[in-house]
Amino acid sequence: MSQTTAAPAPFAVDRPGKEPRGYTPTFALAAFGLYFAILTPILGGLSVKLQGLVSLDQVPVQLGIVTAVGSLFALVSQPIAGRLSDATMSRFGMRRPWIITGVVGTFLSFLVVGIAPNMWVLLIGWCGAQLFSNFAQAAESATLADQVPEHRRGFVSGLVGAATPVAILAGAISLNAFPNDFLRAVIPATVGLVLGLVFAFVLKDKVRTERREERMSVLNLLKTFWFNPKKHPDLGWAWLTKAMIMFGYGSVAAYLTLFLATSYGMSITEQLSFNLTATMVSTVFLIVVSIIGGKLSDKMGRRRVFVALGGILLAVGIILLGFSHAFGDSAGLVAILVAEAFIGIGGGLFFAVDQALCIDVLPDPENTAKDLGVLNIANTLPAMVVPLIAGILIIPIGQSLFGAGYLLWFVFAGLVAGVGGALVFRIRGVR
Repeated sequence: MSQTTAAPAPFAVDRPGKEPRGYTPTFALAAFGLYFAILTPILGGLSVKLQGLVSLDQVPVQLGIVTAVGSLFALVSQPIAGRLSDATMSRFGMRRPWIITGVVGTFLSFLVVGIAPNMWVLLIGWCGAQLFSNFAQAAESATLADQVPEHRRGFVSGLVGAATPVAILAGAISLNAFPNDFLRAVIPATVGLVLGLVFAFVLKDKVRTERREERMSVLNLLKTFWFNPKKHPDLGWAWLTKAMIMFGYGSVAAYLTLFLATSYGMSITEQLSFNLTATMVSTVFLIVVSIIGGKLSDKMGRRRVFVALGGILLAVGIILLGFSHAFGDSAGLVAILVAEAFIGIGGGLFFAVDQALCIDVLPDPENTAKDLGVLNIANTLPAMVVPLIAGILIIPIGQSLFGAGYLLWFVFAGLVAGVGGALVFRIRGVR
């Protein structure tokens, strides 16, 4: 069978040397707002909320249930939203309607989270937040391929990578600054709503004027979740690498406060205060390394070495965090801060080039948002698997057998991240 070249999308235009004016800062701010809204609960907002609803020993299991079910909604919604976005023919553009729907729905969902009187209402609100935030993220991510020429993608990806730690820092600050669960949920969501709407209205969105030959049937929507790794091996290895590194990176945020409570005997106030300090350390390193790494990646024309080194340094930091209590209480807290520095550097190297690398391996310009949605399953699937493996399996087993469930968890997660970084060299089409 002869190989054919995919025809360009009907909205394609000759790209200038740079992205449209105003795109990069509003895109970075929109990414920050969305991450701020969705990461603040993951950083400790959900675990603190649950500590007010159930006993401390039940929190890991309940947190695992809430975050895992919510992640299932994220896993399903992002690829479908991406596929529908690719085919959208609205006069308002392909991506804008999905961005607006996403940020508005996310805000309303966090209103439910904020007032939730029990775990079931909390679960409903969190699932809605995951659903709608991934509508917005699918469309926003696709604009990077739509708007930014290839030689600028590392730089723009680095700025968006820097938005993640800034959002994490802002989330840690807000958890300390706001006095109740309602404000901790709603204030970040409000920021995400405003910045997302600004980006949507500033965006010079592409308008599709021709219908796609492929019909949007139920069968075609189900095909959204599949790609052939034999036909597109680089896409397959990029997916696996991202999933394993994100597994390791996500192992810390959700469980640091509980680790501090069980291993160091900290109160909720002490947990949130030290969590802020730890987050500030990792954030400073992550921001600097992400911005510098993105520009350096563009200059060198290389992506894989940044991802590999990032995964290895993440592994070192995560495993060191797990062993921190062996140094004693005071020295152990210092060890956690050192571990957070490694996590920040490793995360910065990874986030600096991850989005650019993913776009470089996309096989079909007609399905940019759909394929990015499939790749972003590698972000959402670990968020679903992490709490199940940690809260329901590894931590309880480790506690019952060795009295060191969190140590066992962080060692396991660190090894996953390190192996994921090494696997990036299986990608052949990107240097």
